[in-house]
Amino acid sequence: LAVRSSSMLEDAMNEPFAGIYGTKMTPNNQPDINIRFNKLVEAIKFVYATTFFKAAKDYMKATPHKTEDEKMAVIIQEVIGKRHNKRFYPELSGVARSHNYYAFGHADPKDGIVNLAFGLGKTIVDGGVSWSYSPAYPKADPPFNSVNDMLNNTQRTFWSVRMDKLVAYDPVKETEYLTEENIHTAEEDKTLRFVASTLDSQSGRIVMGVSKQGPRLLNFSPILRLNEINLNDLLIELMDVCEKNEGAPVEIEFAMTFSETGPHKFGFLQVRPMAVSNDIVEVSDEEMVGAQVLASSDKVLGNGTNNLVRDIVYVKAEAFDILKTQQVVNDLEKINKKLVTENRAYLLIGFGRWGTSDVSAGVPVNWGQISGAKGIIEAALSNVNFELSQGSHFFHNITGFGVYYFSVPFEKTKTIDWKWLGQMPHQTETEMVRHVQLEEPVLIKVDGRTGRGTIIKP
Repeated sequence: LAVRSSSMLEDAMNEPFAGIYGTKMTPNNQPDINIRFNKLVEAIKFVYATTFFKAAKDYMKATPHKTEDEKMAVIIQEVIGKRHNKRFYPELSGVARSHNYYAFGHADPKDGIVNLAFGLGKTIVDGGVSWSYSPAYPKADPPFNSVNDMLNNTQRTFWSVRMDKLVAYDPVKETEYLTEENIHTAEEDKTLRFVASTLDSQSGRIVMGVSKQGPRLLNFSPILRLNEINLNDLLIELMDVCEKNEGAPVEIEFAMTFSETGPHKFGFLQVRPMAVSNDIVEVSDEEMVGAQVLASSDKVLGNGTNNLVRDIVYVKAEAFDILKTQQVVNDLEKINKKLVTENRAYLLIGFGRWGTSDVSAGVPVNWGQISGAKGIIEAALSNVNFELSQGSHFFHNITGFGVYYFSVPFEKTKTIDWKWLGQMPHQTETEMVRHVQLEEPVLIKVDGRTGRGTIIKP
């Protein structure tokens, strides 16, 4: 069973609380029905208790709401999946959005975007590695540079519910009954049939399916390219129905289990509206380069302008250490708390993916720890090139709060004017983080139609 929150604020189009409250999964397989019931009650108590957890309180401070304003129900859902040995999981989980903030190839933003993962959807909503594609072009791969690049950035682990003996009793731990396994475990379960392709070592080419031996690539080709399961048409129709009902672009969560003999099972788990700005903003070529530009990118999330930001918090390029990202998180949390209390919005600049659950890929902050940011720059690391998952709760909160998110590729990281930042007097400085306050605000401009954005110095 999955026990999850359903609050009045959680799925609001603006200032959403996506992923802020807890979800608890329980195997519900104890022989004694009284024990089974008690575990369900524990899970319900946990979900209600998360409204008072530190992450939720920090997040609440960035909104005009108070904890006592919140109204919450709890939903008990069947987990879509099957038992495989000592694990229970779906073979496919996904998040589909009817509007794509990062359209690539021939796709248009209105074509939408889908993120797919093997196992429980925790991989996607926590910002882990997933496979993304446009429903208008399901056979088109994401913009990887090479086969090796694709293999280096494929999903390698998956989440499932533990069906064996509990490792440790810990009712306030969200993953008490969950386990994260290497994808090789799924080989033993023989559950990669519809989701994986294989690298042919002799030809160096990717071969659809798992009939050959070799490294696996979770690109869902049997479904998206061979159309063995007509998932894409179903998602297009489902998003269209939900859009008409909500009167706005939507995000849906779903999961599937497969069968070789009978019908496949599709679980429609959740739908929420998305915030999409329709303002017309022009960003000229001249505004993208030059001495007046702090940073610019051809890959920016959002749409609009902001000329009220005078505070900049940035991770120092010369001091950043990927092995010390937790120290960066701690420093940012303290600065964010001070700025939120003083009602001072700021621009945040750092390296790798913000909000990732993989500490080797970026800075593993939760939204409450950087909730005062109105603009975020992600300067790519040399060995981390995969995109921010649009299905993650972190991403949903960025879009809901109207935060501009600049993705700067590794080869253009030096175009950020680090020298100018270093010349500004600082308010706070630690080993890796620096906070400066300007006399005049920067100008942030983002054209959501083209994905171009720039930040102009005062």
